Amino acid sequence: MKPQDAIAPGIVGLAVLGGWEGLVRHYAVPSYVLPGPVAIGQALVADWPLLAGSLLVTLRIALLALLLAVSLGGLLAVAFAQSRWVERAFFPYAVVLQVTPVVAIAPLILIWVDDVTVSLLICAWIVAFFPVLSNTVLGLNSADRNHLELFRLYGASRWQTLWLLRLPGALPYFLAGLRVAGGLALIGAVVAEFVAGAGGTGSGLAFRILEAGYQLKIPRMFAALALISAAGIAIFAVLGLVQHLLLRRWHESAMTPEG
Repeated sequence: MKPQDAIAPGIVGLAVLGGWEGLVRHYAVPSYVLPGPVAIGQALVADWPLLAGSLLVTLRIALLALLLAVSLGGLLAVAFAQSRWVERAFFPYAVVLQVTPVVAIAPLILIWVDDVTVSLLICAWIVAFFPVLSNTVLGLNSADRNHLELFRLYGASRWQTLWLLRLPGALPYFLAGLRVAGGLALIGAVVAEFVAGAGGTGSGLAFRILEAGYQLKIPRMFAALALISAAGIAIFAVLGLVQHLLLRRWHESAMTPEG
């Protein structure tokens, strides 16, 4: 993204924040009902040590879940692409994981797994796993038929075809799924934290939101929400940068048109 591309979103954001603050002040809305951006910023500064520690906890769970989703999703996608029977046999169970609300199964995972951190990691992984798997499978199965016939003509083995043709062709699909999975991993971590409700020094941002709600510290609640949003935007932006750097020289989706 060029610097000038961020000007319009920045102007809209400042206008929304300014209008929000102006309306809150004009109608004298109490901060325990709806705090303005200034009050939220003050709470963010005042409670930064507490919120920063919780942010690191949530990010750690989300990034570990994303790493697991990439590893297991990528390996399974390769297995599915190599065998149609394996894909037909196991892909429906991946769909079951995707369509089952994590809120519904998180309490069971918390019961079955003694370690709360591992339970949160499993919940976040379940949410992030399917986009990586489905997109990578689609990419591996979308290799150009003419190129496949050319590889067969030259006697390439199945693994040579996978390494030299299918995997490079699937990279844009994989990276697109990765960007989706990054945000979903964060969502899964937050939802799991809500369900777990685990407090203490190792608590994530979800617990801080619950805690602030119980104590009617609404500016702190909004500050935690703002940190979750900022973390999600940062993850999406970093993965978008990775996608651009890997594809910019050869794939149409990342090449900048001239003129």
